[in-house]
Amino acid sequence: MARPALAQPLDAPATGIALMSAAMLLAPLLDVFSKLLTETVSPGQAAIGRFVAQSLFLLPVLAMLGEWTRPTRLHAVAGALLGIAIFCINSALAVMPVANAIAIFFVEPLILTLLSALILGERLGWRRLSAVAVGLAGAMIVLRPNLAAFGPEAALPLVTAFAFACYLLITRVMSQRGARWALQFWNGLFAILTLLALSLVAAPLGIASAALGPMGWHEIGLMAAMGLVACTSHQLLAQAFARAEAGA
Repeated sequence: MARPALAQPLDAPATGIALMSAAMLLAPLLDVFSKLLTETVSPGQAAIGRFVAQSLFLLPVLAMLGEWTRPTRLHAVAGALLGIAIFCINSALAVMPVANAIAIFFVEPLILTLLSALILGERLGWRRLSAVAVGLAGAMIVLRPNLAAFGPEAALPLVTAFAFACYLLITRVMSQRGARWALQFWNGLFAILTLLALSLVAAPLGIASAALGPMGWHEIGLMAAMGLVACTSHQLLAQAFARAEAGA
């Protein structure tokens, strides 16, 4: 199978690593806001609110930069994966502590390292492979007591990790083509469409985790905060992948 063509990194890998570190320092804030939101609205509605707020913040940025592009199939796939990932982590946060969910989710970089080697042909030396093996074993150790305590929902951070790793893999490819603000905008828009479709399917089946309901200013404020943090963290991700290998 032909591997996606990638441009050469624009800067030293250290720049990409620094940008990714900054993005990951912001990411737990999104989980905290989601935890607070899922106390009063469904996980699906919390996810939709996040992406709507993110899109509203991005619109003036795109207008100012003149960075409009047409959406592609990769935008649609990335957006769908992102929507599924956020829905699953929100569903997990509705029933389990933030720290537990994040501990399981952080197997994601390990999955991304494997996928980037298999699909993009990035290097996978014995050090990275050893780290992946140890990390996956650690995730399984963390997962077991959580399954006993919180039920099947404790496995949802693993689903999130896989979906988000696939999303980041696509981001790695597309971020080197430029228009990174537009990339984030279209990914968010397709995530909204995915979540709305999920809500329409879930409603007749009585699945409460995807239900839509009324909101107050408290919920709107939390969603706005999530949108702002998401704009910042995901732009840092895109900039990081334009400068360093996904595995790094």
